[in-house]
Amino acid sequence: MNTKRNTTRWIVSLSGLMMLILVISLTACQSTAADGEMDDSDEMGASEIWERNCARCHNIRSPSTLSDKQWETAVMHMRVRANLTPKEQRLILELLKAGN
Repeated sequence: MNTKRNTTRWIVSLSGLMMLILVISLTACQSTAADGEMDDSDEMGASEIWERNCARCHNIRSPSTLSDKQWETAVMHMRVRANLTPKEQRLILELLKAGN
């Protein structure tokens, strides 16, 4: 029984470590797009991306509910969970920050 519990703990720990490595890898590979204002095509794209990916699980909430730094963390986390591309992540983040 104790061996089973230790095995479960080991698997959970390993899973957590693998998730951390994945997040760090994705962050390191993230494209560094130049900061600037969004044009109409990017804004429309961000809205469509939000609707297609985020609205499936999240109710629409005001972007002012979180600070820019908090949105950065939340969107980076959700990039992994929603399998967003770097461009999709950037567009959603810009959309949310623009609402602050």
